[in-house]
Amino acid sequence: MTVITKVKTGSIFEEKASYSRIVAVDNWIYVSNTAGRHPQTKNIPEDISAQTHQVFANIEQALAAVQATLADVVMSRVFIQDPQDVPTVMAIIGEKFRGINPASTVTCPPLGSTVYKVELEVTAYRGASAAEIVELTVAL
Repeated sequence: MTVITKVKTGSIFEEKASYSRIVAVDNWIYVSNTAGRHPQTKNIPEDISAQTHQVFANIEQALAAVQATLADVVMSRVFIQDPQDVPTVMAIIGEKFRGINPASTVTCPPLGSTVYKVELEVTAYRGASAAEIVELTVAL
């Protein structure tokens, strides 16, 4: 029987918009678009690097609730408000996902507020970190 686990973090936005931070369907884990708001203080750093690191901290904490880690991420979607911030954000993404190498989309749309400089949405597969990995290189 399929088990669906829905994780809430207590965010007022989750309540108002009726969504979960994570929905895990068996081993598939879907993490909602996540901003860099600190869960306890509710502060959002102004610095793009600090905000990006907080985004990852929020996602890592949510993944841990369903016994998963960043190493289980198979897809990431990165939303960066200002195109000038792309190099800074992508350097941090590269550090965090080094060796994991998920499929990735990066785009620069307007976000829900100008205080949000970066948001990240991921899809993970519980156990991907322990799976046999085959890497192929193709010429495009």
